[in-house]
Amino acid sequence: MAQARIAGVNIPTEKKVKISLAYIFGIGYARALEVLDEAKVDPEKRVKDLTEAEVNKMREIVEKKYIVEGDLRREIIGNVKRMKEIGCYRGLRHIKGLPVHGQTTKRNSRTVRGNVRKTMGSGRKPAAQKT
Repeated sequence: MAQARIAGVNIPTEKKVKISLAYIFGIGYARALEVLDEAKVDPEKRVKDLTEAEVNKMREIVEKKYIVEGDLRREIIGNVKRMKEIGCYRGLRHIKGLPVHGQTTKRNSRTVRGNVRKTMGSGRKPAAQKT
């Protein structure tokens, strides 16, 4: 087995199947184990050791049962757009670029706000060289 391609993603060949499946957007570790259980594939097996039939079985299950990759991204973007349009609280948080899931904003949420540091001395550039 040279390269396993599932849902339009080349999954890593050197890793175990249970880890490699999580490289597909929309499939995490738990869902990867569900797919492997249904396809009757050993989760400890490496991707390079899989047969073509096993890969095809996994591909079939992922494509039929789950929304993954592009379709999932499109659905998420559509949901966020809908929240913005109807003006709900979560939509307004998305518009303002603030945390959506109830986190505090006083002391953290830097990543959502674009890593803005407003306190004196935090992340300050080193002083210029003396002349």
